[in-house]
Amino acid sequence: MPPTVALPIMVGLERGNGEMTRERLGHPTEHEAEGLLLPEMGAGPLLQRDYWGVIRNCRYAPADILDWVARRFPEFAPEELCVFEREDASRKGQRLKTGEGLSVHILGAGTFGVRVIHMNRRSLTLATLPGHPEAGRITFGAYRNARRDVIFHIRSRARSGSPAHYWGFVTAGEAMQTNTWTEFVLRVAASAGDGIVGVIHADTAHLEAEPEGGDAEAGPTFLALGSDGDD
Repeated sequence: MPPTVALPIMVGLERGNGEMTRERLGHPTEHEAEGLLLPEMGAGPLLQRDYWGVIRNCRYAPADILDWVARRFPEFAPEELCVFEREDASRKGQRLKTGEGLSVHILGAGTFGVRVIHMNRRSLTLATLPGHPEAGRITFGAYRNARRDVIFHIRSRARSGSPAHYWGFVTAGEAMQTNTWTEFVLRVAASAGDGIVGVIHADTAHLEAEPEGGDAEAGPTFLALGSDGDD
């Protein structure tokens, strides 16, 4: 993987076809929903965090990028901050699938579980399991903006997993999370093109509740939209 590069972070441009979920996408099966650490089980405010960048000279279609991420997900996380491992080691190199579990070792916090709860051609969504420092889910997606640039976008929507985790996040976890996901965006961009155009954008919003139409048990945090021609 490419070396770590420090980039400035700012809030910025219209993200094009990365839209918030406005419709329910079906109900989870009992197996998929069982044991999730849902936001209402957590503590503190419900935060929506976005990290995204325009890929410079992107050489792949959005669906191809997501397929690569789904097959090699652990490789894109910065190992000095967190290490992901597939629950079923025999599936290494195969595309993640709905219901599949992963473990994640987070520096200074421990090892926890996440599960794939939603996938389509341009996005995948992981939800946290009991014990995780956060209660909620995170979506990874690729899509094109109006200028046909390819954007890679990560959006989490979660509360802290417990009051203790909330205070830990306030003191140290926020910076670590920002570094983890901006580095993930950077590694995807370096693999699919020539890095990021300008900067990696980051934003945090406080929500009163899950937006209308959202599904914390089986839906993504945003829809990576596109047409067949985008793929």
